[in-house]
Amino acid sequence: MARDQQRIERIRQAILEAKWDALVCSLPTNVLMVSGYWPVVGTSLAIINKEGRVGLVVPEDERDLAARGWAHVMRTFQGGSLDEIRDAVQAVRGAMAHVVKELEVGRVIGYEHGAFHEPSSYASMHFYGAALQGVISEAVPDARLVPANDSLTQLRSVKTPYEIERLKTACQIAQEAYAKGHASIRVGLDETQVAVGFRAALSMDGIGRNGVERADGFTYCMSGPNGAEAYAAYQRSRSRVLAHGDLALVHCNSYADGYWTDITRTFCLGEPDARQRHLYEAIFAAREAAFKCIAPGAKNAAVDRAARETLEKRGFGKEFKHPSGHGVGFTAINHTARPRIHPASKGQLETGMVFNVEPGIYFEGWGGMRHCDMVAVTEDGFELLTPFQSSIEELIVV
Repeated sequence: MARDQQRIERIRQAILEAKWDALVCSLPTNVLMVSGYWPVVGTSLAIINKEGRVGLVVPEDERDLAARGWAHVMRTFQGGSLDEIRDAVQAVRGAMAHVVKELEVGRVIGYEHGAFHEPSSYASMHFYGAALQGVISEAVPDARLVPANDSLTQLRSVKTPYEIERLKTACQIAQEAYAKGHASIRVGLDETQVAVGFRAALSMDGIGRNGVERADGFTYCMSGPNGAEAYAAYQRSRSRVLAHGDLALVHCNSYADGYWTDITRTFCLGEPDARQRHLYEAIFAAREAAFKCIAPGAKNAAVDRAARETLEKRGFGKEFKHPSGHGVGFTAINHTARPRIHPASKGQLETGMVFNVEPGIYFEGWGGMRHCDMVAVTEDGFELLTPFQSSIEELIVV
């Protein structure tokens, strides 16, 4: 894999500005950003020194996948054996000591500390948590550890051209999944069956595309009155059977080698009635209003206000129950990820930021509608990463 030199340089500059000698990460999201490798079970570690040299410590089982990253130095460890029982902290010690020595890591080290929001990279994941401090201190006995959360949050918020290309691949995979899912919806299926029809293509069409090794994700269908709850912090499919005239909100968080999407489309089973068409028109108008505000230097709150005021003017202000968007890419559903497209946000957009635009309308007991796109801020505006099913006609199920 080609080394993302721009990302390495950004991290190196952050290290120098913080007056650290190195940065150590254990969360798969951060390991991916630093090394180009998305760990599977969460026991890998990434180290980058102030010269921009990257080290990886990974379990032997992940060696082949990790070799696709851009680490200058990589050491593996055995997670377990028939000779002894040991945990990840014990297993990683030797490999960590070797990498620290080879990178000539100094004593002032930034590290992850505090609360985190991390997407799942496997069915079960390991987190070092507070034990990370001990791992570093054992490898660098005189280390002075400095929490690096703020720097890591800022680094993740602005994507490099390489990372945006990887996100485009993830979105293209999702686009094919939505096309195939749309073709599979029909009256008589329940929500779980609809969701499966969208999810299957995420891996079947994703793995192998543009070198992607791991692709899959989560899809949820919420139809009829269940769609009224789609504004909540999580989505879920149920056993409700779809009927003619229903709205079916399909939400997707998919990944391609650790780069995530956040997409929603709302389909109508049959020709939309007057009320449904009015909702679609309002949602698309709010979407366009938000798009017109997106540019480097634009206030996050202004983007939210554009979408919100559009829905208010059309009589749906109270029914828009969540912010207009949040950062996407290294994480899927993290409503605090920068940039926060929120009424109270004090931030502003920068070139390279990737986020979703998700105007929604939800009526308790009746249903809901949301259209969620992903955009990347460019030097002169934005690029739409999800340019599909963007009209009423494309969302009708016949």
